[in-house]
Amino acid sequence: MNDNYILIYNNLIKLTRNKNLYNNNKPDTFYDRMIIFYFHLAFLLKNYKKTETKNNLQNFFDFCIRQIELSIREIGYGDATINKKMKEYVNLLFSIIDKIDDWEIKDDTQKREIISIYIEDMSNFNEFINYFEKYRKYLINNTFNNLTKDIISV
Repeated sequence: MNDNYILIYNNLIKLTRNKNLYNNNKPDTFYDRMIIFYFHLAFLLKNYKKTETKNNLQNFFDFCIRQIELSIREIGYGDATINKKMKEYVNLLFSIIDKIDDWEIKDDTQKREIISIYIEDMSNFNEFINYFEKYRKYLINNTFNNLTKDIISV
């Protein structure tokens, strides 16, 4: 199953690199990309928690966390800093998961408030709302294993 996990993870990374998600007035950072990745991951976990086994989703979650840790190591942080950063980043992911739990019943103002908690200085909140709504519907219409196929766009 690890082969599937890397394919799904890579598709999430591909979606995260969508230039339309970033404000062109400021350079995107590792943190910005990580937040967008976390939104993708949170919606994925939320959508498939009822159809996939708990063990399968937990293994995928663990795989993603290991990949993020490897990315942080590649940046050049030391072990002590990595442990601190990973604790912060995992708590941030859980916060996003908690906030989007009832996303589909929230109105656009509530969705904007959620996004504004994590993404600062963005003028394109409506684009985020529309994008993540399309992404959520895409996930609903596809199985978890279907995400191993190349994603062109959402």
